[in-house]
Amino acid sequence: MNNLVWFRNDLRVHDNTSLFEACKKGGKILAVYCLDPRHFAETKYGFKKTEKFRAQFLLETVFELYHSLKEKNIPLFVFYEKPEVIIPKLIEEHSVSTVFLQKEWTSEEVNVNDKVINQNSTIKWIETYDQFLFHPDDIPYSDFNELPEVFTVFRKKCEATVKVRPTVSIEKRPDSNWIQPNFFSISLVDLGLKSFETHLNSAFPFQGGESIAMKRLENYFFETENLSSYKQTRNGLIGTDYSSKFSPWLANGSISARTIYWEVQQYEQEICKNEDTYWLLFELIWRDYFKYISLKHGNKIFQLEGILEKKYNWNFHSKAFEQLKNGTTNEPFVNANMIELQQTGFMSNRGRQNVASFWAKEWEQDWRVAAAYFESMLIDYDVHSNYGNWIYNSGIGNDPRDRKFNIKRQAEMYDAKGEYQKLWLG
Repeated sequence: MNNLVWFRNDLRVHDNTSLFEACKKGGKILAVYCLDPRHFAETKYGFKKTEKFRAQFLLETVFELYHSLKEKNIPLFVFYEKPEVIIPKLIEEHSVSTVFLQKEWTSEEVNVNDKVINQNSTIKWIETYDQFLFHPDDIPYSDFNELPEVFTVFRKKCEATVKVRPTVSIEKRPDSNWIQPNFFSISLVDLGLKSFETHLNSAFPFQGGESIAMKRLENYFFETENLSSYKQTRNGLIGTDYSSKFSPWLANGSISARTIYWEVQQYEQEICKNEDTYWLLFELIWRDYFKYISLKHGNKIFQLEGILEKKYNWNFHSKAFEQLKNGTTNEPFVNANMIELQQTGFMSNRGRQNVASFWAKEWEQDWRVAAAYFESMLIDYDVHSNYGNWIYNSGIGNDPRDRKFNIKRQAEMYDAKGEYQKLWLG
């Protein structure tokens, strides 16, 4: 009997637990990735659920995965179709007895899982948590309800007690494992999106794919040693090197948090260990924390009153949203960030916090609309980080101080000469 690896947001060969576990089994291994049409449909707000920037990055990533798996004699079947339509057919056609997949827990993914599994109840489904730095089985909390609501408490306890697991890798399969999959030739136009040229001023001009992620890591760490000044530069706004820019590859799983962690350890041994090198790990722990918050609170992270169930007088005016989207509000710093997002699919962490605070706390508009727009536009959209940050900045999440940004002061601090605003506002 054969094994199927169902890829989703784990689009890598190195350090992929599902792939590693499948390779330990007898029988053939094949793999599948479904470009789910629901991900490219129009939302109730009138824009696409996934826009061209992330879609292009995803297509590049899947294309590379197809070829990387081929080098291991593992065929990847790629379809533009719902998983519940494709996977049962593959299971039947290829005598699959076990399906390996990354564990997901947010509602849309769980609904798709249920639809697939319900058609194949006799099949063994092996799901693994594979998107964390600190594995859920290793954290010092016996169940997710015990997780603290303050990041610092979580971080300190985990740093004191959790060892990051080693990465895993696979050997090439025998030639007999290879079968020719369907030909992969899906374009942006096929997904109902427009092709585009990367903007000259993009802070993220990189392509998708595991090898590009590793090249970026090699460059940011060992070639330029930019990691040694990460904390000092990470609030920058212009260019490719003010931050690591790992987030898009992390978001679709073409690099793992563990891989980055162990490369930081090597860097600290060989080159430099300081507050800056630690701060990159600090940010990976934040990423973990938002995943744990969504594990604990479930769909509350998508709801108007958030995990605090706090009632605010939220409004929604479509004219206000058009102003935000097109960068025509009364705040030039917000406008510059929104035009950068519109033109490139990327925005700095500093920009995201200011935009969220402006929309939710200055204009008191329904935060979910802007969060959905970020979901559509961002190359590095990750459901847990996006919605975790939006509820945090909207006063209904994990910010114990419920801060509101003084946006003019922020612009003075982080764009003192106005270079960023000039770049995007002309």
